[in-house]
Amino acid sequence: MNTKNIVSLFSGAGGLDLGFEKAGFSTIWANEYDKKIWATFEKNFPNTILDRRSITDITPEEIPDCDGIIGGPPCQSWSEAGAGRGINDSRGKLFFDYIRILKIKQPKFFVVENVSGILHPKHAEAFNGFLEQFEECGYNISWKLVDANDYNVPETRLRVIIVGYRKNLKKQFHFPEPQEYKPTLKDAIGDLQQAQPAKEYNKTNGDTLNIPNHEYMNGGFSTIYMSRNRVRAWDEPSFTIQAGGRHAPIHPQAPKMKFISQNKRIFEPGHEKEYRRLSVRECARIQTFPDDFVFVYNDIADGYKMIGNAVPVNLAYAIANQIFNDLFKNVKK
Repeated sequence: MNTKNIVSLFSGAGGLDLGFEKAGFSTIWANEYDKKIWATFEKNFPNTILDRRSITDITPEEIPDCDGIIGGPPCQSWSEAGAGRGINDSRGKLFFDYIRILKIKQPKFFVVENVSGILHPKHAEAFNGFLEQFEECGYNISWKLVDANDYNVPETRLRVIIVGYRKNLKKQFHFPEPQEYKPTLKDAIGDLQQAQPAKEYNKTNGDTLNIPNHEYMNGGFSTIYMSRNRVRAWDEPSFTIQAGGRHAPIHPQAPKMKFISQNKRIFEPGHEKEYRRLSVRECARIQTFPDDFVFVYNDIADGYKMIGNAVPVNLAYAIANQIFNDLFKNVKK
């Protein structure tokens, strides 16, 4: 298979990159500004050049030519759980850096991933503005709110995907049909042995673990956490894996939390010991990272953050495979 080269912006731990590599692409250059992620990315993508600078300091001329650009500009600005400042947040403005680079590089395609909150009515003007600018760069645009559970990911996870094909290719991206079988927590983590609790101050157990990253955060649960049921059963998909370890879902070994009153639940009496957060590895499995993809951290919170911010690998693969078939399959050199 003739490998096609991509450039990855806002790479994070590389969930999007890994899905694209599984589909026949090669990430030749990546950009990630968060120093706590660098060791993880370099361990798992040893053949990729990693640029550690802020995207705002990088000129398009410094980025290699490529067949495609992929990436998810930081989502906190658009998140319903956060302040939702959108375009008024400096992180929200990073969308413009993506567009700035795309306009000059002109690859055959691009992919952007972001949270569902970007579709909130208060962000409509900004979101539509992004779509218009992508089109003005010379691309036919397709976008959709997708649930990762439709694409072989054992998790309820709503995300906005934007795909553009360069207009001179005279093609339009069509999202792959949702898969009939929806994977569950049992499919994802049913075979894993018992996880270890983190060390004191939620530091990692490191190399002492039999399965890399199979450790979970200790500590109490906030009233916000206890306001909702946080347990999904074995035969259900996981709740969305978030970027904070304190908000990781509870392992399905526990019974569902008991309703007391509006916004108040408790752990089922007599079963308190069964309630623990999902481990970092369990969260990684749910996000469809393979077990040989190792997350490097000292503070366990950084492991949860990398995984929660990642694009599920299997969702990335479904998008990437469709693009590969549309643009590169049976295309001669």
